[in-house]
Amino acid sequence: MNQRIRKAAVLGAGVMGSAIAAHLANAGIPSFLLDIVPSELTEAEKKKGLTPESLEFRNRFAVLGKKKIQETTPAPLYLKEDAELITVGNFEDHLSWISQADWVIEVVVENLNAKRELFKKMVPFLKEGAVVSSNTSGISIQKMCEGFPRDFGERFLGTHFFNPPRYMKLLEIIPATSTSKSVVERMVEVGERILGKGVVFAKDTPNFIGNRIGSFTMSTVIRTMIEDGYRIEEVELLTGPVMGKPKSATFRTADIVGLDVMIHVAKNLVEGLPEKEGDYFKLPPFIHEMVKNQWLGQKTGQGFYKKVKGKGKEEILVMDYQKIDYRPQERASFPSVEAAKNIEDLRERIKTLAMSPDRGGQFTWKTMKKTLLYSAEKVPEIADDVVSIDRAMRWGYNWELGPFEAWDAIGVKSSVKRMEKEGDPIPPLVEKLLSKGYSSFYEKRDGRTLFFDLGAGQYQEIEEKPEIILLPGLKDRQKTVVSNPGASLIDLGDGVACLEFHSKMNSIGADTVQMLQAALKEVGEKFDGLVIGNQSENFSVGANLMLILFEIQDENWDDIEIMVKAFQDVLTAVKYFEKPAVAAPFGMTLAGGCEVCLACDAIRAAAETYMGLVELGVGLIPAGGGTKEMLFRSIEHIPAEVDADYLPFVRRAFETVAMARVSMSAKEAQKLGYMRPTDRISINRDHLIQDAKKTVLHMVKENYRPPRPKKIKAVGEKGFALLKMGLFYMREGGYISSYDEHVATKLAKVFTGGNLPDGTELTEQYILDLEREAFLSLCGEVKTQERIEHMLKKGKPLRN
Repeated sequence: MNQRIRKAAVLGAGVMGSAIAAHLANAGIPSFLLDIVPSELTEAEKKKGLTPESLEFRNRFAVLGKKKIQETTPAPLYLKEDAELITVGNFEDHLSWISQADWVIEVVVENLNAKRELFKKMVPFLKEGAVVSSNTSGISIQKMCEGFPRDFGERFLGTHFFNPPRYMKLLEIIPATSTSKSVVERMVEVGERILGKGVVFAKDTPNFIGNRIGSFTMSTVIRTMIEDGYRIEEVELLTGPVMGKPKSATFRTADIVGLDVMIHVAKNLVEGLPEKEGDYFKLPPFIHEMVKNQWLGQKTGQGFYKKVKGKGKEEILVMDYQKIDYRPQERASFPSVEAAKNIEDLRERIKTLAMSPDRGGQFTWKTMKKTLLYSAEKVPEIADDVVSIDRAMRWGYNWELGPFEAWDAIGVKSSVKRMEKEGDPIPPLVEKLLSKGYSSFYEKRDGRTLFFDLGAGQYQEIEEKPEIILLPGLKDRQKTVVSNPGASLIDLGDGVACLEFHSKMNSIGADTVQMLQAALKEVGEKFDGLVIGNQSENFSVGANLMLILFEIQDENWDDIEIMVKAFQDVLTAVKYFEKPAVAAPFGMTLAGGCEVCLACDAIRAAAETYMGLVELGVGLIPAGGGTKEMLFRSIEHIPAEVDADYLPFVRRAFETVAMARVSMSAKEAQKLGYMRPTDRISINRDHLIQDAKKTVLHMVKENYRPPRPKKIKAVGEKGFALLKMGLFYMREGGYISSYDEHVATKLAKVFTGGNLPDGTELTEQYILDLEREAFLSLCGEVKTQERIEHMLKKGKPLRN
């Protein structure tokens, strides 16, 4: 069976269907987005002269779906122009288009009969070898394909994306009993390699894995809240980041998802499970009353929270579930939470909170205990192993630890003793684990992770995929070459080393610079090439601003210059290093982190890379070579023999840096000039280090030679004057402040060379000196200090 998906068809253009089409476009896959024909014309359509035969009317729902993905925030598309890969249509006129599709994804209303009726209509048009899947969040896959031709059953399965598909890693794959092995393997390959997903195999049970455990947790939290008299604010505090859960915690998440969706998911479990188990998922009357009132969450402007205009400012009210009315929020506080907040290690934090005797600890223990026991009870009913459940909750619900990882954190033996004392039945999985003398669901041996397998009754090694390199595992296997508190050099094998940042938020300080210097020495002597990458939450947020602020406050100008010069020098050394250096950025790649990437020969970026030179937001300019690199890159596509006007290209790069633009994807980073068109993108972040390693090896095979230093012709005083004029008009128009203009003028001098004759040839070192001079002069200004302090305190730039 041909593995490639050249074209897809998405049947259903609602929120989920259009978002799936958007993510297919992100991966470069064209798709047809089809939906039903509306039942009648709107008044607006009548005024436009449309008739029931007009395509604009008949395609209305698909057109709206496509329009929405170009307007939604956060953006479902890497680039808005990728929407051009989506062709809209309707089921009545265009269902035959699916004959061109290698993959047909059904995303219509969650109703078994509606889905089966659509399948009947589309079967005659299916292309030979095409895969058909349903994105249902919980309806039986087997019931959907019963009674259809054998070849339909063999290529049919469930592919449950989580919303929003671009950002949520989880893809649950649910085969029917008839699904062929080759189809399953094909869709795993598509999910992981093409769409960048983390694939988990789920059993064909109600709501599969993620929504089964997630719904149970939600029911448990709500029941406990009502039974024990907790306020919504208290529950949010206890079910958010302190427990390794998203900031949206429980009820903000419900508002985002929608209370109508929440009720539908719960109803599917109530109806699909045995009565005793199903009853547990019944939601309390106050939620049904809220839905009746159309208080559905964000989509209707109010749910568990409601934003209202107060005295001169907006206020967010919260639901009083006893009165079914809104009230002002009250601060929630528990001694256990205050103590836990000071514990950086999540596992230790959860353990401390769960074992605390105050009301916060009681709530945590009670809700956590029930979720752990239920999760263990459902192995192997909903999933074959604990790994699948943990991954589903981490990848689909953004939990930092899955249920079994969390159970290990609080201690399996001690917690089970407490559960038994409280009269809770212990599931067979846990009994078998303890009877074997084991004390945890996971264990590490020789840098590899093993899990306790119920069927085997012993630990099994978690399969290591060749596409994935895990840096912690390599360090456990003694592959660290050299290390300090800020960074480590790790042997990736095959002659390639990886420089891993591991300071707080991967900020760049003296340790990072020292390790960059050490890495170049070690790689120069012992390796063929270098990857600069890590597996933290973000690649790097840039320089250590706190350190810079201390030096500014102490007026250590010479020390600041030495720091900046050292960073410039080491990144220049990276650029002209005798062996290939490839950056592997992901997540936030800002300021100095971006400059590290700009210094490398090539970039292999994760698709979700948010890259930018943001220094102007704190009243500084990029001074680690970032300004210089953006200047040189802006005109490198122009042949040397062409007598071209550089100014339009220089101005574009200047505006990108002056406006502190940050890409919202790696594709946009290419568009903004932070990445070259030749730089490659990995849609699956788990594959990033391996992909970057392959890039290094390819460069070695191609007989890599370092670049030669170049000079650039300055746009000079004429260009400087034009950039300053643009800044003047922006300030006059109220778009920027006087101080913004002041800082950007210093940046303009670096980009143009300042008051030099046009065409003056400048070396890279000359530009670096201008960078450093501007940076140091700005460090001494009061408003820059204020901006840095504000950024450190609030986490966002101050505008004044």
